[in-house]
Amino acid sequence: MTHPPTLALLAAALAAAARGWPVFPLRPGDKRPAGHAEHRCPRTGRCENGHLTPEQRATTDPGLIRACWQSWNGRPYNVGIATGPAALLVIDLDKPKDKDKDKDKKDSPDGETTFKALCERAAQPVPATHRVRTASGGIHLYFTAPHGARLRNSAGKLGPLIDTRAGGGYVVAPGSLTAAGRYETLDDTPAVPLPTWLLALLQPDQPRPTALLKLPAVDGSRAALAALERECATVATAPDKQRNTLLNRCAFKVGRFVAWGDLPRHQVEVAFQAAGESRGLTAAECRTTIRSALDSSIRTARPRETA
Repeated sequence: MTHPPTLALLAAALAAAARGWPVFPLRPGDKRPAGHAEHRCPRTGRCENGHLTPEQRATTDPGLIRACWQSWNGRPYNVGIATGPAALLVIDLDKPKDKDKDKDKKDSPDGETTFKALCERAAQPVPATHRVRTASGGIHLYFTAPHGARLRNSAGKLGPLIDTRAGGGYVVAPGSLTAAGRYETLDDTPAVPLPTWLLALLQPDQPRPTALLKLPAVDGSRAALAALERECATVATAPDKQRNTLLNRCAFKVGRFVAWGDLPRHQVEVAFQAAGESRGLTAAECRTTIRSALDSSIRTARPRETA
């Protein structure tokens, strides 16, 4: 006998498939895909010709879905929607996590508030489309992706606590149940096309020209100068979300040469300041990060003979 929870999740899977959205099973009570991971793939059965990802296993075939959506140890599978094959882009408006609340960020805006502000700045209405409440209280906004658009998952590209799921990703379908709660449909209208202004913001970043950064004249040993040039080049070509992190890391690496007397500190600061600003960091951000990194590096540098 099939239990009611299994029937409910089977119905959720069939409903998504009826919209043309390929589905695959998620672990009972979880958001992770059911089945084996690639590193444990037996290369038999469905994976005889190579490991199949959840996206590749997703289907809209009602027969396959009915055969698959049986209970597992008495617990029904949750439902995943493969956003790429479904030609969907889903905007995930998240809530601050508990770890953020522990950092006195209780008053920081959630993803929905940030998205509304983004729409207001763009002089655009908040799109009315298929909408799902997540188990954590966040919101999923479903859009159809433009034909031929190569959209991938993103994290924070539209703003803090705003992620997107597209090619290579998936979302948990309404009806699925986790320890945090149930995914529920708030607006069952069809997904509308992704607005042009949002598509423009989500386009892949264009490769930046790798023009050689011209550093200010610096006195120092050959090894120290080579290290400074190498680390400044790393900062100057850093990905958007790693600019400040790499500036801190690279300045820390060079700090030992300052501690050993191979490079004057003020000249190292000038070099990294130029690299950081060339990559789009503000002058104030650069100064703060560079000084902190050098102070820490100089304070903890081991003697040259033991380094």
